[in-house]
Amino acid sequence: MASMRDIKRRKSSIQSTQQITKAMKLVSTVKLQKAKSRAEQTNPYSNYMYQTVTSMLARSGGIDHPYLKKGTSTKKAIVVITSNRGLAGGYNSNLIKLVTGSDFSKDDVEIYAIGGKGREVLERRGYHIKEDDSYIIESPSYDDAAELCKKVLTDYTNGTIGEIYLVYTHFKNTVVHEPKLMKLLPIEFDEEELGAAAEANVLMNYEPNETEALDMIIPKYVTSLFYGALVEAVASENGARMQAMDSATSNAEDMISDLTLKYNRARQGSITQELTEIIAGASAISG
Repeated sequence: MASMRDIKRRKSSIQSTQQITKAMKLVSTVKLQKAKSRAEQTNPYSNYMYQTVTSMLARSGGIDHPYLKKGTSTKKAIVVITSNRGLAGGYNSNLIKLVTGSDFSKDDVEIYAIGGKGREVLERRGYHIKEDDSYIIESPSYDDAAELCKKVLTDYTNGTIGEIYLVYTHFKNTVVHEPKLMKLLPIEFDEEELGAAAEANVLMNYEPNETEALDMIIPKYVTSLFYGALVEAVASENGARMQAMDSATSNAEDMISDLTLKYNRARQGSITQELTEIIAGASAISG
């Protein structure tokens, strides 16, 4: 059985850890509110870009465009957005599972890493890290997303890669965050969505033509998806860390209560033993 000193030392250690988890929860809560607001402001733009491209393709018929057909390379670019720090529950591991659990061969995958945690694990597991832009996730901007888009689309148009995928965490609300693997290029839409877009009464003219219009709009479309994914990832990361720190704080509270009970029992046992020894000594003297 642990001594009173050991119990007291462990209790003190857990109380110190609890103070840290409380502070981290508070910081994550503040950051979450800012990131949530940013994500909510970004979503309408991303949705509008998606609807615009859908409408263009629905009205373009069988247009032949590089962004609409698979490249000759078997390589697949996967942009993986994780965090630079841990202590966020299963946030990072769930994203890594999407990559490692896919049907893609490691030899055919080029990782564009946004976030050190994902890069470290995927590199250890034998994936080739094509780009490491982990700094972006600290404070993502639209310019960061545009630069990332430029890198990936350059590799796509010059034939280095044949497909582009995005792995990130979709922010639904404060407690629900959904890891997603999305195919970006070549663009593929559900036939039902294209049908609905074609039936919509929207007048659309192209200047100078459909091909050049797609040349301009699709990079903006991909950039908007990257930027939306980045801001949602930041919100999801802070939401996941807030929940993880809340659970850690509650667990620490339970452990402290248990150790307090053990300490009181040990102290009571010690007092009882001392009283017993005193009584036994007094009896021996009187006898």
